[in-house]
Amino acid sequence: MNLCAILLLLAVTTPSWGKDIEVFPDLNLSNPNELKEATRVLEEELKLAARPQTYLLIDLGGSTIHIKSRGIGLHQIPITAWSTGSRENLKGIHRLVARPSVVRRKIEPGASVEQEPISLADMPADYVLSFSHSLSVTVVPSVASDSLIQSAVLLGKVGWRNVKDWTSRFLTDRSSEPTSYLRLTLSVDHAQSLAWSLVDDMAVVIRRPTDK
Repeated sequence: MNLCAILLLLAVTTPSWGKDIEVFPDLNLSNPNELKEATRVLEEELKLAARPQTYLLIDLGGSTIHIKSRGIGLHQIPITAWSTGSRENLKGIHRLVARPSVVRRKIEPGASVEQEPISLADMPADYVLSFSHSLSVTVVPSVASDSLIQSAVLLGKVGWRNVKDWTSRFLTDRSSEPTSYLRLTLSVDHAQSLAWSLVDDMAVVIRRPTDK
């Protein structure tokens, strides 16, 4: 199915979700590679939009993460930077295997202070998400901060994550089942917001940038 057929389907389809799926604003209609990639992503998103669950659309071309349901955008998270290995392995619909763990302040035994409900501040800012089809998505925070101490801590975490990512890819290249990886750099608030929004078995579709 070509892009024109997809757009026509979205325009005439009866369910409201079909009319709400947005075509990428940065799409270059004169570039056949971009049209092919956009068609693939829209076809996969149509499958997800038919169900009530929320899903992720990671738009690397537009440097944006979209949290969506029924084809309707619920929230957008800007991507500061990203890197990946084989872009071919990013195709398809991937599903989240496990959400990142919550980091909570420890309460001393016998203390009279009650544990507060989990909030956005309890979410991690650097974590690794494992998806089906051997896709690993690493989220790291950008290091810009008004606090020198906080910046130093973030730099240390990012540096350690770099070492772990490099080691993982080095070992994976020599394994029988390669792992696709995607590394996303987000602001601290946005990284926590993404972690807060994730649910078990959440689906993700990735739009890959194409050569100009």
